[in-house]
Amino acid sequence: MPSAGVPPGRRPPVVDGGPVDGVARAASRRDPLPGRRRPPRRGFAAALAGSEAPVLLRDVLGRYPLFAEPDGSDWAFDRSALAEPVPVPAGHARGFVDGEVVTERVWSLPEEPPEPDHERAVGAVAGAVEAALGTAAEESGETAVAFSGGVDSALVAAGLDGPCYVAGFPESHDVKTARAAADAMDLDLRGVELDHTDLERAVPDLARATGRTNAMDVSIALPLYLVAERAATDGFDRLAVGQGADELFGGYQKVANASEDRRVRADTVRGARRETVRSLPGQLERDVLALRAAGAEPVAPLLDDRVVAAALSLPGGLLVDGDERKVALRRVASAWVPDSVATRDKKAVQYGSLVSRELDRLARQAGFKRRMDRHVDRYVESLL
Repeated sequence: MPSAGVPPGRRPPVVDGGPVDGVARAASRRDPLPGRRRPPRRGFAAALAGSEAPVLLRDVLGRYPLFAEPDGSDWAFDRSALAEPVPVPAGHARGFVDGEVVTERVWSLPEEPPEPDHERAVGAVAGAVEAALGTAAEESGETAVAFSGGVDSALVAAGLDGPCYVAGFPESHDVKTARAAADAMDLDLRGVELDHTDLERAVPDLARATGRTNAMDVSIALPLYLVAERAATDGFDRLAVGQGADELFGGYQKVANASEDRRVRADTVRGARRETVRSLPGQLERDVLALRAAGAEPVAPLLDDRVVAAALSLPGGLLVDGDERKVALRRVASAWVPDSVATRDKKAVQYGSLVSRELDRLARQAGFKRRMDRHVDRYVESLL
């Protein structure tokens, strides 16, 4: 790894997700999940002092964004601060060796063997989730919760004391589901009712903040952005989210059907789950940048290292069992939320909120017809 000592007189270390000594320890020991024992619990991005220039580090799941200029002349947590931002790959160190920019892998996703005792495996997840929610609750700042009514956000809401926000077009699936779950859990739910004006206003800011204009990324991030914007307006500087649960606990249909689904290379549930976990860095970069652009700092308890380690140890039968997905997480959640919520399936946010449908409608109204290649992408680009 490029040298990360602390020469006297150089710029002090800068860490997002800190603390500095925890990041330095994780780097020196090459521990991919240091939060199992001590902070940092939910990943990090860091610039530690090096012999020639800062050594940039990003945790194994890429839970915090980190960017650098191609020539190594500058770096930033916010891509908009750089002329040509290039993401530092998750699990890597980037620095200088003999005047050359060098990027080296430091951490890899652990290959955790499956725990054969199902009761012990679920108990490990339960303990990890409780600890992670406790840590999030103890942190400073006013925290709101992004809430869809699904088991992931419901579990987060049950562990944190703050109002819940759901964004969607009137009568959308997410709004209906969130209302039903909030009633069952006696939560303070605040709706962010969307219309076309909201999308047209938010899309350019979101695209600039994330550097993404493709329809899928924009339609996924828009509801989060608009929820965070409303929560920030209401005085909440932190927004708790359920991100990571689907990837870690087997929430995708392609994982359940791994042996037949061409979207994954693996032919086992655990193998396909590992593929989805590896997709997290790109997703989290988008989501964190979107939330920060809206004025809220994301808090993701289910991406705590303790939860990640427990999830990676689950056998396939506790990820998917017949038609049931996220088996272990639902069992854990049943101690926190009503069964009607713990067992509920949900739609992906871009569809459940109707944002994807309405973004497509706006694109067509603006002359970008479906027969055109990437018609929604082109519409987004036209707004910049």
